[in-house]
Amino acid sequence: MTKSVFRGLLIAAFFAVVAFALVPVYVPRPAFIPGFAPPPDMWPRLTAITGIGLSVIAAFLPPAVEPPIEGDGSPMARKIVRAVVLFAAFFLYLTLVPWIGFLASTILLTLAAIALTGERTRVLWALGIGVIGTILVMMFFQSALGTQFPAGQLVKLLGL
Repeated sequence: MTKSVFRGLLIAAFFAVVAFALVPVYVPRPAFIPGFAPPPDMWPRLTAITGIGLSVIAAFLPPAVEPPIEGDGSPMARKIVRAVVLFAAFFLYLTLVPWIGFLASTILLTLAAIALTGERTRVLWALGIGVIGTILVMMFFQSALGTQFPAGQLVKLLGL
């Protein structure tokens, strides 16, 4: 068995465990579901079954020949510092969500991620993506999909 076949079958096994062992146990299914409403386990199960199918297909496709990846010329110390700052940004995000809310925390995380890429020439684009893009995505999820996001203690205290 080649390395790519083994990897594909291993990923398929992971998705199979998720679809057939974890989803039935951890996603509760109510006794009554109206005819027009999908069950709560539909999306996790569909995602896992799609993962099974794609990983089986990938296991038996011939491997692509790719050129070796060249780095950006940064020394290893700079890469390690960027990784540590990235983990710190995610930790800060998780600690700020309960306090300042999902929207403000996500804007800050998006701006930090853009800054960590090293992009310094398109500041207005970065601000537009960080602020306006985040607000538009959140509005879509709230209005079209009915998803509720945490408001945060500070936002509640200010009455917003």
